[in-house]
Amino acid sequence: MDVQDIKNRFGIIGGSPLLNRAIDIARQVAPTDMSVLITGESGSGKEVFSHIIHQMSARKHGTFIAVNCGAIPEGTIDSELFGHEKGSFTGAHEARKGYFEVANGGTIFLDEVAELPLGTQARLLRILESGEYLRVGSSKVQKTDVRIIAATNVDVYNRVKNGKFREDLYYRLNTVPLRIPALHERKEDIYLLFRKFSADFSDKYRSPGIQLEPDAIQVLSNYSWPGNVRQLKNIAEQICVLEKDRNVTAAALLNYIPNESGANLPMAINGNNNKEDFTERDILYKVLFDMKKDMVDLKKLVAEIIQSGGNTAHIMEDNPHYINQLYQEIDRPKFEPQALTINKPAPNAPMEYNYAHEAEEVEESLSLVDKESDLIKKALKKHKGKRKFAAQELGISERTLYRKIKELNLN
Repeated sequence: MDVQDIKNRFGIIGGSPLLNRAIDIARQVAPTDMSVLITGESGSGKEVFSHIIHQMSARKHGTFIAVNCGAIPEGTIDSELFGHEKGSFTGAHEARKGYFEVANGGTIFLDEVAELPLGTQARLLRILESGEYLRVGSSKVQKTDVRIIAATNVDVYNRVKNGKFREDLYYRLNTVPLRIPALHERKEDIYLLFRKFSADFSDKYRSPGIQLEPDAIQVLSNYSWPGNVRQLKNIAEQICVLEKDRNVTAAALLNYIPNESGANLPMAINGNNNKEDFTERDILYKVLFDMKKDMVDLKKLVAEIIQSGGNTAHIMEDNPHYINQLYQEIDRPKFEPQALTINKPAPNAPMEYNYAHEAEEVEESLSLVDKESDLIKKALKKHKGKRKFAAQELGISERTLYRKIKELNLN
């Protein structure tokens, strides 16, 4: 049986090379008794591949049991999988067979296997190694001949490194890795799947067929489909039931597709915070960093002047940018090197203060509000009053800039 025959038998739609490769691996491994670990995103169709492997194996006439490991409470999962004896725990009024006993000679599909508790993982490892297990509350060793197919939508190896999954069990289960491609990796199949689902639901609900306009097909293909095939099927059913216009446009389709904006934030944000809070914080950081840089530059100039013994000629030539910037910030004309004279005091000379000169010194404001206002004025001047570009220069939204201009009376 080739890949296309398998697609026809199990109702698989699509021609993606990644999908074909996954089907081919399942076809080749099915006749063996090797353990298979199926990985893929939630809703990508991992259980379908477990049925392919079982139905094409020598165990196809045996029992097939699918177990969702994440849906069984930790306190009862051992009893579910391995059975228990009467009176082994509260509520055990009679002995019960577990899934491994019931499926003897068949296949067990352990979905979400990464959610198994560590104690259960040890029991599962023993079955994989020797086929032996113990019922809960029993000391009698039981034997079983079961093929295990496991599946997960998480990175199991990361759980191994974090101590949440046994490494030896991981390598036992991962004898043959089988990765199912996500729907966004097989864009060429999205429209084909939608047509199939919409046709099926139109027949089911006896409604007219659905046709997608070209712009709607483009939207369908470009969406990321985090829920994969399951999500696409649900949306197709919604459209078939709810949409009155059977020729669906992109605008109509967007009513059924969740908005992806903000879905992939790199960090969690508290409900009380919003974008403007972050932009205001950023502009305050920018002000503080600029102030720190100015202080460092000033300290550097003072240190050079002291080391040179008051000889400022070469210092003015080497640092014209810093000197001119200092003079511009206090609204003085551009600095000319020869206009500045620094007299070195004689040794042991008494210190004299020129209070008149001190009174004339301009003290720079350290107010954050003043600095913020100054930055906004400079940005607006640089971009000739164009607030959009000024906001980009400041690293804030245009809306925030309008509000700041109003608050600081900069109109």
